[in-house]
Amino acid sequence: MGAEGTRLDQDFLKMEKSVTVIHALLADLLTRTTEFLQPNPAYRAKLSMLNTMSRIRGQGRASGYPQTEGMLGDCMLHYGQELGQASEFGGALAGVGGALQQVAQARDTLDVNVKRTFIDPLQDLHNTELKEIRYQLKKVNGRRLDFDYKRRRQGKVPAEELRQTWDKFITSKELAEGSMFLLLQNDVDQLSHLAALVTALLNFHRNAHRILLGLHGNLQARLTAASNKPERRFRSTNVRVRTEHSSSIRLLHRPSAAPSGEPPTVLPSRPSSPIPCYGKTRHRHTEMTQDIPEINCPGVSGPADSQLLLDQPCCRALYSFLPNHKGELGFNQGDVIVLTGQVDANWYEGVLGGRSGLFPVSYVDVLVPLPLP
Repeated sequence: MGAEGTRLDQDFLKMEKSVTVIHALLADLLTRTTEFLQPNPAYRAKLSMLNTMSRIRGQGRASGYPQTEGMLGDCMLHYGQELGQASEFGGALAGVGGALQQVAQARDTLDVNVKRTFIDPLQDLHNTELKEIRYQLKKVNGRRLDFDYKRRRQGKVPAEELRQTWDKFITSKELAEGSMFLLLQNDVDQLSHLAALVTALLNFHRNAHRILLGLHGNLQARLTAASNKPERRFRSTNVRVRTEHSSSIRLLHRPSAAPSGEPPTVLPSRPSSPIPCYGKTRHRHTEMTQDIPEINCPGVSGPADSQLLLDQPCCRALYSFLPNHKGELGFNQGDVIVLTGQVDANWYEGVLGGRSGLFPVSYVDVLVPLPLP
């Protein structure tokens, strides 16, 4: 009744512990590998459902996992085509999008290779051999407990029955021991699966490196070609002016390549604030004429009431600016300011109404740019 329970030898217990570790390892490794290849759980669940439905309906395999490189490539390709090949940026964008789609295809190949050479063999090992060993270990433990129970009842249990129970226990132990030994000694298969995983990753990165290297060379060529193109500068020759005899506004346009002596083209425009380059200005809703200081406006041909042509550096105020410090030039929206210099990337220097000072670059639209230094 008080007999001590049957103890398993240390070698058996050591192998049993190793098998337990391998079982946990395979379960975790298979999950982590799938997450590595397909990191988005929502897409994984959707893909699994679609594949299941396809198998039920007897259809082929559903669409593959949407690779992030492919989604980014589709976006770039779409907008690159929208911009058109005439745009250097649009052409480059389409090129990058196409390259990323190729990387996505290489990653699809990686998924297939890793599943075939790494995930499927390990999944098969987990579901067959390892499952059988764990079943045998449960049987060993059950028969050991059965033998210990009958041994405690020695005298009440026939000796032959006790002997048969012992034989069953030993047979189960030896069978489990042999299976565990084969599993633990078969490192070649496990190493080959691991090597296959690394080979698939290496092939993917080689293909991605080749694709991106070609893309990099293409972008460098585009960048060089774009840098060598002659610089195109925007120059607007349209100036809104108010004549002294009318409250309407006209756009005076003189093409830069027009022959000398030809009159400028006069285009009607919407009413706006008067430009303070006349000795007098007439307000729109009153007949009152108000004298203002006369400004020397180069480019005016004829008397002060003639049409105004600005052919020296100048800009138009997009917004009103109130000076905050001494030396700054204040102005109202629509004023035309003569440019005399540029202090830095943020500040111009100019003249308006006999006053000179600094003002922000972002507040004006340049009509005639300053000459290059």
